[in-house]
Amino acid sequence: METAARRRAWRVIIALCGLILLGSVADLRAGTLLSPGPGVLVRKSAEPFGVFAFVISEGGLRQKWFAMKEKFDDDMVQLALCDGDRDNCASPAALRLLAIVDQARSREGRARLGETNRAINLAIRAANDGTDDVWSSPLATFARGAGDCEDYAIAKLAALRLAGIAAEDLRIVVVRDVRAGEAHAVAAARLDGHWLMLDNRRMAMVEDDSARSYQPLFVLYQSAVLKYVGEPLQFSMATPETH
Repeated sequence: METAARRRAWRVIIALCGLILLGSVADLRAGTLLSPGPGVLVRKSAEPFGVFAFVISEGGLRQKWFAMKEKFDDDMVQLALCDGDRDNCASPAALRLLAIVDQARSREGRARLGETNRAINLAIRAANDGTDDVWSSPLATFARGAGDCEDYAIAKLAALRLAGIAAEDLRIVVVRDVRAGEAHAVAAARLDGHWLMLDNRRMAMVEDDSARSYQPLFVLYQSAVLKYVGEPLQFSMATPETH
């Protein structure tokens, strides 16, 4: 008798074969956040949640991520300069973020990740962008002192990078929160081969395979956006509820 895990694995393989044989990947069109355009299939298991994903080459989410990434890179330069010369740093937001980084640097391994998650969750007030769904850079979020789920996740990426976590071990994952019935974004960090979710909704970190209420939709990684196979196709990150 097949196990549930084996049945799920076969369904993923069948879905993957269908994408390849029927050309459905090439037929994707830019439109809503969750139908972002054509892509190229990549390996499974390297990304959080360990399921198939493919790189997308267009679409609203990709455009939003790349526009924010330019601001993120600028912020990282400013943060590095302030980190090297705190006395002459002209950005109070940078100094507040660097104070969190200092605490994280004093810890190792899981404790470093947990300290970052907890401190940024406490430093930022939850506020929804409404229909505008603005993705803010780390310094913009800390200057405002408020943000929604993706703003927390972006700030955590910056703090962890400055604290010494390699870029290849960091992601932002867009998920569907099945319990809340809405899209959500979290930071993810790889430690000892396992992906931990750094979520603004909780202080405790959980591994991806324990985050059972989250259905993975997209993963954002440096200069790439990957779309997981098998997600629903119609809803937006912009919701009336505060993350």
